[in-house]
Amino acid sequence: MDATSQRFLMCRPTYFAVDYAINPWMDPTAPVDVDLAVRQWEQLRQTYRDLGHTVEEIAPVPGLPDMVFAANGGTVIDGKAMAVQFRDPQRADEAPAYRAWFEAAGFEMHDPKHVNEGEGDILLAGDVLLAGTGFRTAHASHAQLQEVFGYPVVTMQLVDPRFYHLDTALTVLDERTVAYLPEAFSPGSRAVLRRLFPDAVHATLADAEVFGLNAVSDGRHVVLPAQATGLAAKLRDRGYETIGVDLSELRKAGGGPKCCTLRLRQGKASQ
Repeated sequence: MDATSQRFLMCRPTYFAVDYAINPWMDPTAPVDVDLAVRQWEQLRQTYRDLGHTVEEIAPVPGLPDMVFAANGGTVIDGKAMAVQFRDPQRADEAPAYRAWFEAAGFEMHDPKHVNEGEGDILLAGDVLLAGTGFRTAHASHAQLQEVFGYPVVTMQLVDPRFYHLDTALTVLDERTVAYLPEAFSPGSRAVLRRLFPDAVHATLADAEVFGLNAVSDGRHVVLPAQATGLAAKLRDRGYETIGVDLSELRKAGGGPKCCTLRLRQGKASQ
């Protein structure tokens, strides 16, 4: 297994809070330790750097506590960036902030015609775009993704509100392999996943509930929540090297390592 050097975009959780509930994990009455959230985020960033990856940062904006979840800020493939349109008004102002960053960084910009929550629901697996729908990203957006990026799009129907984004229920390990929670998908989507990825790793509900599938892989190393011990063991059995990180504070808002990490793909050579 060969690791591929990656370029990531992240956003420091300076203004992190749980002031509203837009997914089942969020409880505005529960206390949040912002300093701990920042320290955990910094450890994730350092983990990427220790693995040789490049980490870019976008400046956090006051009043946008979920901006730390950079994966929702866009989809970037082959030097093209698709901006986002959030379902919930609480996150709407994140979209122009991320769009401005992509434009300043020189990406070819495309604006969404429908609700589209970026890499939270859109994952490149080899030469196929897996596109989630059911809770956030609109199914109508999938056609635009195919036109912009030129990859065949395979719709994934999510059915469990706890796993409201595709990246909470499935992680791409390399161009041929994924790990996923079967019960998070409709019967038809499970059948498609079996056809596309017959050697996939199946996660347990216990590991998915600690956001074990909200992981980041470079093809060899898999960065995932430290609490997902069962999934980590399965991945090591397959030959991957796992690195556990603790993002327990950010999980109070329904996020994990992948939520905090947007992959910036400059071109085909960087995939």
